[in-house]
Amino acid sequence: MSTGRALWRRVPPWVVDGGLVVLAVLDAWINLYGEGTPLVWACVALGSTALFLRRRFPLAVFLFTLPMTLFMDVAVAPITALYTLAASTRNRPMLAGCALLNAGVDTLDWPLSDAFDGDRTWTLVQFVYTLATAVAPVLFGQLVQARHDVARQLVEVEEAREHERALHAQTVLASERAQLAREMHDVVSHQVSLIAVQAGAMQVAAKDPDAREAARTIRTLSANTLDELRHMVTLLRASGGRETALTPQPTLAELQQLIANSGIETTLAGELPAGISTTAQRTVYRTVQEALTNVRKHAPGARAEVRLWHDAHHFGVTVTNTAPTRPSVALPSAHHGLIGLKERAELLDGILTAESTPQGGYKVELRAPARSD
Repeated sequence: MSTGRALWRRVPPWVVDGGLVVLAVLDAWINLYGEGTPLVWACVALGSTALFLRRRFPLAVFLFTLPMTLFMDVAVAPITALYTLAASTRNRPMLAGCALLNAGVDTLDWPLSDAFDGDRTWTLVQFVYTLATAVAPVLFGQLVQARHDVARQLVEVEEAREHERALHAQTVLASERAQLAREMHDVVSHQVSLIAVQAGAMQVAAKDPDAREAARTIRTLSANTLDELRHMVTLLRASGGRETALTPQPTLAELQQLIANSGIETTLAGELPAGISTTAQRTVYRTVQEALTNVRKHAPGARAEVRLWHDAHHFGVTVTNTAPTRPSVALPSAHHGLIGLKERAELLDGILTAESTPQGGYKVELRAPARSD
């Protein structure tokens, strides 16, 4: 079935139209039995050859077939013209009018003075018959048009699905890149910055020149690594999204261990409400981690306080540090940490604030509504 349809589509349109013209002429010749006046043959020539233009001017071609319909009972030319018109237009009142016009002209006899001399009942029956004959190609043409519309809509639906699948894949990829960028900054940068700070402290405290040189090399390599990480995080964020895939990450149960390994004199006070979501726990953990990382980078020798708190409407964490007691080691930074924390806070419908304190220290505070638990 599909093979036959494919072969039919390969036939050039002009070949099909030429065949219809030949059939229309043969139909007229059979009805006239080879006889006819020059006027009749002129109408045959006009109506038949007009079929060459049926695809461009379907309504005009149908009107050109009416004269030959008046002189004889032809079928090929008017039916072809009606089908082409029905398949190319959506104006159904016009199609109904053309079907009525074709039936009326086909019912009439030439000369017109003899058209109403016979039995009126038979004339009505003939009109109904010719009208049914004219309606058939109109309905078939509309059916073909509807089929083309459905096929086109199916193609559009499939294209829309492909586009939706592509967008979904891009969204998943962007989410994974954003998650990777966030974890690279929160975890890898956290560890490398700690190495750099410890190496800087070792370089200052070491008495042996070789030890100082080794510490200086470690600090330099750590700083270069942080710089490369900063560029990688920037690239990943440029193509990443705001939503993240939830993967196993630290929670509040590991907060004490984070503070113990921070290398900073830090006190932990307060508590959060019981039963808060895992997402909220991760956000609090990452906020504390980023704040302590910034203390190591920018406030060497400072003490820090981590205070967990909650009330009837909100919960959060406040990390405050004192002023630095010694010069800081210059480390690369693109402020991606605070950007990531603000994004995490927005996922909880909360806010993150970071500001200096009057005593020369710094304060980072996460505040989220209790309803987000």
